[in-house]
Parts: sequence; structure tokens; C-alpha cells
Amino acid sequence: MATPKTLRTRARILDVALDLFERQGYDATTVSQIAEAAGITQMTFFRHFPTKDAVLVTDPYDPLIAEAVGTQPLGLPPLQRVRGGFLSALAGIAAVEDATARRRVAIVARHPSLRAAVATSTQDTQDAIVERLAADGTPRLDAVIATAAVLAAVTAALLSWADPDSVALDDSTSLEDLVRHALDQLTPATGERP
Repeated sequence: MATPKTLRTRARILDVALDLFERQGYDATTVSQIAEAAGITQMTFFRHFPTKDAVLVTDPYDPLIAEAVGTQPLGLPPLQRVRGGFLSALAGIAAVEDATARRRVAIVARHPSLRAAVATSTQDTQDAIVERLAADGTPRLDAVIATAAVLAAVTAALLSWADPDSVALDDSTSLEDLVRHALDQLTPATGERP
């Protein structure tokens, strides 16, 4: 468990990095500049984030999501357990995350190289969830398919959130609303076979 000081330092690095990325561009911003603006050493930066792109694509919620998936009833189909886990995990994400998440996603959406980093981060999330489902007896293939479907829906929604002109979203759309909307697309319509 991270200490309060560690969490404060990490938050300061993230905030400073986002400010610099937005002001001078992601490519033009160096780790050295981020560290200096945050009042830390580069070594401290790398203790919190292994790379510059990790500031934007690291998902600190993977353990929370995997645990939330694991608390879903074992009798549910894997897709419903993963959906339920994501919805449950949303309750643990403070509303203040909305602004930071939107800033991160907006920068990622504009940089193809960062989209590749998102794919790697998403794979890490998928692996954590699949391991949790498999530990409960879900066949691995079923766990992979269910998890991949949920992550694809959430990732597509997040990247669209960065460009409200591309979808019917507005500035008031919260992270929770967005994820719920994405997950609703994976629910069979009334009358369809589940």
C-alpha cells in the first residue's frame, strides 16, 4: 500500500506533467523538465513512473478492478462478472478523477505512439482480470474473451471522450457515465438471449 507521501508525490508529478504536455506538447516535454517543475529528481520520477508515457497510460486501478471482478457472484457468466466488476470499481474512483482522466485521455488520443502504449497497458489490465477469473475456475478462453470485450468497449469510449465532437458527449459527461454507457452496450437488449 502506498504511503500518503508517495501518493502526493505521484499526484504532483502527474499534475505537473499534464500541465507541461498541454502547454508545450507531449513530444517537446522531457522527464527532466517534469522532474524540475515538480521539485523532484529524475530518479524520483522514475520510481513513480518507469517511462514518460507511463504518466499518461498507467492505470492505477488494475488491482481495484481485478479485485472487484473477483467479488462478483461466481454463478454469473464471465462477461457479466467483468462488467459488474468494472461498475463496482467505479464506486472507488473519486469524482475528482474525471478532470485528470479527461486530460490524460485527450493527450493520448492525439498521439499515435501513446495509443500503442495504451494497448500495452490494456493488456496488463486484461491479464490481471483474466488471472482473477481463472483463479475462480473460469475457463481461461472464456475469461480472455469476456475481459477483452469489456476492455475494448471501455477503451473505445475513453478515446471518444477526448473528442466530444465525434460522439454525443458533452463536458458534463463524467468518467462513471462514460464507462457505464460503454458497458451498457454489452448488455443484451430486452428479448435477446443473454
